[in-house]
Amino acid sequence: MIVKPYSPNLGAMITGLDLSKSISETELKFIKDTFHEFQVLFFQEQVEISPENQIKLGKYFGELHIHPAAPKMNNYPEIFEIHTHKDSKISNGAEDFHSDVSCDTEPPLGTMLQLHILPEYGGDTMFANMYMAYEALSDKMKSFLQELHASHESEHFYKDRYENQNKVNKQYPSAIHPIVRTHPVTKKKALYVNKFFTTRVEGLNIEESKLILKYLFQHCEKTDFQIRYRWNKNDMAFWDNRCTLHKAIWDYYPMERKGRRVTIKGTIPY
Repeated sequence: MIVKPYSPNLGAMITGLDLSKSISETELKFIKDTFHEFQVLFFQEQVEISPENQIKLGKYFGELHIHPAAPKMNNYPEIFEIHTHKDSKISNGAEDFHSDVSCDTEPPLGTMLQLHILPEYGGDTMFANMYMAYEALSDKMKSFLQELHASHESEHFYKDRYENQNKVNKQYPSAIHPIVRTHPVTKKKALYVNKFFTTRVEGLNIEESKLILKYLFQHCEKTDFQIRYRWNKNDMAFWDNRCTLHKAIWDYYPMERKGRRVTIKGTIPY
């Protein structure tokens, strides 16, 4: 296996590992260590992985998360199908920076996405380093935010967003999380807010909350913390939802972009 850093900010490209085959204990430890160091991994030179093997791959890293609202693949509820084309009205809800399903009480650890159909051009994904976003704050701002929690809600985002879902049984999870969370493995601190789900700072009045969140959203999206990844067919990206944000760019309409993702369950942020 060969690892090459993608950028000084975050990310690494990995070649020499076939994810369609079983992974040894040595390879698994290598991936986990590299994942925690670089926050997002891009496995290149892959073949298309079957749904069964992608589920098996995800389970190497923990129990799989079932998305509460997004379209699921027939017979494979663990798989969230990513598919945008000329008839799409939305781009699978990924067109702004976010951390996957942060509205859950136990938000996902990470997400593994493989794209099988790419537009001729465009369709990049951006990632942002939330360790760096936290470290760039002044000491007084860090101290202020350290004691704060924020509401993460989903009804405003998921309601009527995804077609062909059972509206009677739709779930709209919500949770309250610390604005500064500690990564359970690296023990580093990261900002944990995003435009999709974070709606209110607990303990502040409405105007104060709006001001703080507006500042944090803009701060988290500074280009100093970002990378932009140009996909190759069958690349597999594996990102850490606990310390990164990501954004898929829908700049390729009416061309097609299609793939599958699995998401690994996480723990309660602290």
